[in-house]
Amino acid sequence: MAIIREEVFRKEVLLEVAKKMVVAARTAPKARGIDNLAMAIVTDGELQQLCKKTKEIGDREDYDIFLRDAVNVLNSADVLVLIGTRFKSLELKFCGYCGFNDCATKEKHPDVPCAFNTSDLGIAVGSAVALAADHRVDSRVMYTIGLAARELNLLGEEYKIVYGIPLSATSKNPFFDRK
Repeated sequence: MAIIREEVFRKEVLLEVAKKMVVAARTAPKARGIDNLAMAIVTDGELQQLCKKTKEIGDREDYDIFLRDAVNVLNSADVLVLIGTRFKSLELKFCGYCGFNDCATKEKHPDVPCAFNTSDLGIAVGSAVALAADHRVDSRVMYTIGLAARELNLLGEEYKIVYGIPLSATSKNPFFDRK
């Protein structure tokens, strides 16, 4: 009889859950069926680089939650999921949620997010973390890690809002039980 210890396969399981999270985010409903999202999984050296960039932002902006999250993710996450959106209107004749009457006018202001882009991002993130919870994997949605990923262009420079979701499988969720 073989004995396979948990520490041998834990990261592999987290990676499999991360893949399923990406699929859950991809298949989440989107306004008009238009997909403006990108997703990626970060591990190993790239995860260390992402935490280093998060710390750099904290130092640069003198904002300690970036430092806290950088250390927390570096010490606790084996895998991290990124989900982001670009700012692309849905070609609606009338809406106004972005502050402009129609999408044609909004498109003249490419740095203004379409309300549907951010709504779709939220639904996708919710689907992803629900899947993690269904698999009893600890996670937390972090904008700090997402901003670092955006600065590193990990999803591509057109993705303007990015969230990072670190994953862990320990006896206590390290992303909530922190100082």
